[in-house]
Amino acid sequence: MLVVMKHNASAEAIEAVVDAIQDMGYGARPIPGGQRTAVGLIGNDGRVDTARLEGMEGVLECIAVTQPYKQVSREWREEDTLIRLDNGTVIGGSEVVLMAGPCAVESEDQIMTSARLLRAAGATVLRGGAFKPRTSPYSFQGLGEEGLRLLAQAREATGLAIVTEAVDPAGVDLVAEYADIIQIGARNMQNYPLLRRAGQSGKPVLLKRGMSATITEFLLAAEYLLAEGNDEVILCERGVRSFDTHTRNLLDLTAIPV
Repeated sequence: MLVVMKHNASAEAIEAVVDAIQDMGYGARPIPGGQRTAVGLIGNDGRVDTARLEGMEGVLECIAVTQPYKQVSREWREEDTLIRLDNGTVIGGSEVVLMAGPCAVESEDQIMTSARLLRAAGATVLRGGAFKPRTSPYSFQGLGEEGLRLLAQAREATGLAIVTEAVDPAGVDLVAEYADIIQIGARNMQNYPLLRRAGQSGKPVLLKRGMSATITEFLLAAEYLLAEGNDEVILCERGVRSFDTHTRNLLDLTAIPV
């Protein structure tokens, strides 16, 4: 549910609504907008006393959010999300941001050479896996923390921001020490403990769509991140599994306008 405030509502009135929602036993999150502020009510179980809220000073109306996902819905927030990185990159704006790099960090020479070439080509974000969840347990799983150190070295040398994957809740803090963006891979899209921990990390999160996930499942996975207070979420349309064995993934172009 959204409690929409009048455009001239004072900070005190907004705070009073937040307090009232919390007194009811729900979570409350102010959402500043271009014209007015709304307060998101989190955890609605259908028993919210809307009359109490609508009668408060500065409240315009209460609006039910109809989608199963709440905070990722345009009903919750109409404005585009803009994510600003330390190197000046703005994700979600009018400019196309180029993120590129090797699947896995394999050596200092490999990642440094890749970073310099990508910087020259116009990229502003370097991707590379220090931890790699593989289909086979016998495949290369990444260099671990040494790979993270090499990514940080490449950032220092080129100014590229770093996006790299965390594969389990215990590893999120370590990745957050080095990365500008934490990646959640397709295989972990519905790893809910990992999503919750990443949502608490204080870093932007790039969430890849699972290989068989519907749009609703994808957005509900993102909802786990926002529910932990992290609204800096990047949705990555990786492609879905199809019947054709000649291609690895089928890019779902219709997911982009959706």
